Amino acid sequence: MNTDELRIFSRVAELASFSRAADQLGLTRARVSVAVQQLEERLGTRLLQRTTRSVRLTEDGGRFLERCKDYLAEGEQLATMFRSHAGGLTGRLRVDLPNAIARDLVIPRLPEFLARHPALEVGISTSDRRVDLVHEGFDCVLRVGMLGDSELVARPLGALRMANAASPGYLRAHGTPRTLHDLAQHRVVHFAQTLSSSDAGWEYLDPADGMYKTWPVPATVTVNGTDAYQAAARAGLGLIQAPFAGLEASLAAGALVQVMPEFNARPMPVSLLYANRRQLAPRVLAVMDWLTEIVAPYFVEGRGAAVNAPSAAPSGRAASPSRSGRRASRGASPAADAAAPRRRSRRPPS
Repeated sequence: MNTDELRIFSRVAELASFSRAADQLGLTRARVSVAVQQLEERLGTRLLQRTTRSVRLTEDGGRFLERCKDYLAEGEQLATMFRSHAGGLTGRLRVDLPNAIARDLVIPRLPEFLARHPALEVGISTSDRRVDLVHEGFDCVLRVGMLGDSELVARPLGALRMANAASPGYLRAHGTPRTLHDLAQHRVVHFAQTLSSSDAGWEYLDPADGMYKTWPVPATVTVNGTDAYQAAARAGLGLIQAPFAGLEASLAAGALVQVMPEFNARPMPVSLLYANRRQLAPRVLAVMDWLTEIVAPYFVEGRGAAVNAPSAAPSGRAASPSRSGRRASRGASPAADAAAPRRRSRRPPS
């Protein structure tokens, strides 16, 4: 079997596009088209149904694609099984990370990972939007927050400990809150993907019944990006609740001050998502293990016991159960759905 043809066919099938596959592989569209045609001739069957508007797998193509992915992954494992002792891994990695985690935790330590594997080429996407892992060609994505239903595989890593913060200027002007009733004199910076402020409030664990609840607090400003969320707090626009990992630098610099540590929000679960394959390339396994190593020091102890505590919805509304993102039912855009933050989020994912 010609592994180049298999690799090209696999990427065209995953992206449902000859042009996008050519762009990602660094080849001409003509080269990609010829490779797929030659593979079909070699196998004696049509793998892809092409029209002027779409590319889709035939029945034979769908069965062949799964075997093809396993074949390529196993071949790479064989080719690299001794390289950990002789120069590290090779190839190209594409990963997607929340912006703050990439900026504050991952990229500062990227030189040490590349020193172990100098022949690796790493592409890092940083955004707070949900990406389509398969159609955008990512090997894995790291997500903070509850996951939606998906056919992707999720590796749960732990839960980020939370912190509450405000700027020194804001606290001088409004006072430092110490109890929930003190919040009557305060405002929060609200985080919502849709920019709706209808569910603004302060999340906390009620020790009386062990449930997470929301204390109503009005919002002066609503944002849908992690950088804007923290920038609004530094500008004195209100109190915020966010993972400690994303606040650490601002707290150390004195730009933000921690408040109300007894009333932190629910720890936020962290997961690595990847496509449903029996075999993962060694370079993908290596980067996933490395990312876990970097983020783990910021996890709460007990690995998610607090994450699974029940919620009590504000204003007498029944709390809706959270959904796991692990190997759920098929959807119209499974990769995009799996990467989505929780629908009712008052806190940024990182």
